[in-house]
Amino acid sequence: PAPMTYFKKPVTSAHAIDLSKGEGGAASALDSAAFGPKGSVVHGRFGDVDASAASTIPLEYLALLRPASEGAAALREISEASGSAGGTVLVYGASRPAGMAAVQLADASGNAVVAVVDGQHSGHEEMVDVVKGLTSEPGTAVAEEYALCKANFRDLVVKTVEGEDHTSYDFDTNQYNFLSDFKANLLDYVEAYPSDLPAAVDAEQMKFVGKEKDRANFKTNMETYLSQFQQGADPIDPAQLEANFNVEQYALFKRKFGIQTTAVISGGDDLGTDTDKFAPAEIVRNMCASPEKAPATEKMDGDHPFEFSIKSGPTPLAPTLKGGPITGAIIEVNPDLLAACEAVDAGKTLRAKAEALQFLPEAQKNAFAAASSIVALAKNANATIRTVGGSLPGLTEIQKPSDADVTTALKGMEIGDDGTSKLNYFIQVYRAGDWPVYEDYAIFRAKEPLSGPRQIVVTK
Repeated sequence: PAPMTYFKKPVTSAHAIDLSKGEGGAASALDSAAFGPKGSVVHGRFGDVDASAASTIPLEYLALLRPASEGAAALREISEASGSAGGTVLVYGASRPAGMAAVQLADASGNAVVAVVDGQHSGHEEMVDVVKGLTSEPGTAVAEEYALCKANFRDLVVKTVEGEDHTSYDFDTNQYNFLSDFKANLLDYVEAYPSDLPAAVDAEQMKFVGKEKDRANFKTNMETYLSQFQQGADPIDPAQLEANFNVEQYALFKRKFGIQTTAVISGGDDLGTDTDKFAPAEIVRNMCASPEKAPATEKMDGDHPFEFSIKSGPTPLAPTLKGGPITGAIIEVNPDLLAACEAVDAGKTLRAKAEALQFLPEAQKNAFAAASSIVALAKNANATIRTVGGSLPGLTEIQKPSDADVTTALKGMEIGDDGTSKLNYFIQVYRAGDWPVYEDYAIFRAKEPLSGPRQIVVTK
C-alpha cells in the first residue's frame, strides 16, 4: 500500500444518541451494542444478545433495540387487552424509532395500520410515502396536518376498519341523481350559449374593445376563431326533457358520446362519425322529441370494461379489504407533544385548559391536536392506548419490555436469505472510531430542529 494509505479501524460498538444525558447529549452507553469475546454481542441495556440472531442483524440496528422492543411491548399489551390477534392499530409518531417499529411489527402480524407522521417529519413528503409503503392495504400513513382535520381523519380510519366497497352504493337511487344533474347542467348550458350566439363561447369574448381602425380585421379574425367552437344551442322545453329523457335515453346518449370521443381520439372511424361537430343539446332535444330504442345487437352502456354505467354498479375488480375493529393506539411521546400535554393538564378548569392550548406554539398545538384525534377514536372504540418513549398525563405508558418483546424485536431485525427483514430503520452512521470529532458532530446534528427523517448512530 501507499505510504499515506489510511486503514479504517474495525467497528467494535454502536451507540444511539441520548439528548437527555449531560449538558447537551452524548453517545448512550445503555442504548448501545458492542462486540464481546469470541464474536458475541452485548447490549448496554439488555445484556447478551442471542448469537444466532446477532449474526444476521447490523450492529447499528442493535443500538435501537430499546425503542424496537418498546414498540413490540405496546403491540403485545394491546393484543392481550383486546383478546384479538388482528384488527386496526393507530400509531402516532410513525417515523420515530418506537413508532416505526410498531408500524412494521403490527403490519407483519396481520394488523391494518393507520400511521401518523408527527410534525418533526410530516413536511418530508418522501418520508410520509416511505411510512405509507411500510403498511399493507387497507392500512395507510398520513402527515400530522391531515390528522388535524378530525372529520377527514375519522373517515379515513372508518374506511380502513370497514373497507371501502365501491360496488355497495345504491345505484337504484343514485342513477336518478346522476340523471337530474345531467339535465340541470344541460339546461344551464343552453341558457349560457343560446343559438343566437355565433358560437358556444362567452359573449364577452365577442365584444370589440380595440381601436376603430382594427374593427374590420377583428371581425375577420373573430370569425376564424369562433369556427373552432360548436354553435349555440336552441332552447329545450324543461317539461319535455323531464318527461321523455329517462335513464334509458341517457344511456343511449352516453353511447353516442362514447362513439364520438373514440372517433376524435382515433382520428375517425368506420361509422363515418363527424369528428368536427358534436352538439349535445341538439341530440338531447331530438331524443326528447322522438325517444330512441337501444340496438339489440350492439354493446350498450356498461358493457365495456371500466365504463361508467348509469344503469348498474361496477363489477368488483378486487376484493374489499377490511382492517377490522380498532384494537389499540400507540402514541410515541415527542418533546412538542409532551410540552403541550403538560401545559393543558396543568389547567384546573376547562377555561384554563383552553387558554393554555390557545397560547401554545404552533408545533405543540398541532402535535396535541393530531394525537388527540387518535386517542378519541381509540376511546370511542373502547380500545387500549399505550405511550412509548415516555409518559403523558391521562394515558398509560407501556411496562418495561419483557424478554419476549426483545426477542420479537430481534426476530424482526433479522435479515433473511432474500436480504429483507420485517423491521427496518433509516440510519445515518458517524464513524467516531476513525475520527473522534464525529461523535460531537453527531450530537450536534441530533439536536438540530427538524433534524431529518433518520436515526443517528455513532460507531466506535
